[in-house]
Amino acid sequence: MAEMRGLAGKRVLITGGASGIGAATAERFLAEGADVSVLDRDARARERLGKSLPRLSAIFRADVTSLAEVQSAFDEAVAKMGGIDVVINNAGISIRHRFVDITPEEWNRVLNVNLTGVFHVGQAAARHMLEHGGGVILNTASTNRIVGYPFYADYNASKAGVIELTRSMALELAPAIRVNAVAPGYVLTPMQRAEYTDEMLAEVNGKIPLGRHAMPEEVAALFAFLASDDAAFITGHVYTIDGGETRAAWPAADGKCWSSTARTESDVMTSHPAWF
Repeated sequence: MAEMRGLAGKRVLITGGASGIGAATAERFLAEGADVSVLDRDARARERLGKSLPRLSAIFRADVTSLAEVQSAFDEAVAKMGGIDVVINNAGISIRHRFVDITPEEWNRVLNVNLTGVFHVGQAAARHMLEHGGGVILNTASTNRIVGYPFYADYNASKAGVIELTRSMALELAPAIRVNAVAPGYVLTPMQRAEYTDEMLAEVNGKIPLGRHAMPEEVAALFAFLASDDAAFITGHVYTIDGGETRAAWPAADGKCWSSTARTESDVMTSHPAWF
């Protein structure tokens, strides 16, 4: 694997980092020689990650919807690693439901994790980085911010909000801090594959010009590039990684073969292109 310039020795904090894209991103940054800590609320996922990536600097429990918990975990990460140079805002949830059935509690839960959580973590990171010479903040968006996938109105709205928050942060925090977003489409995490039948996987793959899902490691590679010195002149942009899916036909309006399982805050993919 070719190394990205400038990542060795960087201190990296990844939220929602205990599984799926987050875990793959932690592994990639470790391979680049970075010092990596993970924040996640899923106890089982944190335990599995600790066993699979023993070189992690630390794994913290925090709920990104709680400003107090975020600040406490952030302070612990700074103390553990001596500072933070890169933050990857990856925590998120989704719930499959019809627009007319969304409850205020569900709406608030999704928006609080996916948008307010990004704000909490991003603000803590920005304040630290502005005092310590700068850094990089990367937010996980989704192709759901591009097209209107049915049954995920709250999720779609939250990811559209992440895009505008990313752009605002980039403008206000430059030149000290670069801020970008990554918008994955369908990504084949282990839990998503477990939920798919072979027929479901084939049907979704048929919508994607490259004929397959992305692998979490491919999204992780994009995060690594955007955090590296090779991307030193890039800020305020959204990078879609979807195999050309959003340039092809839109998904069926009936949502056929989409999972009805609610997601946890840890990075777990469902069968809609939403990806945290």
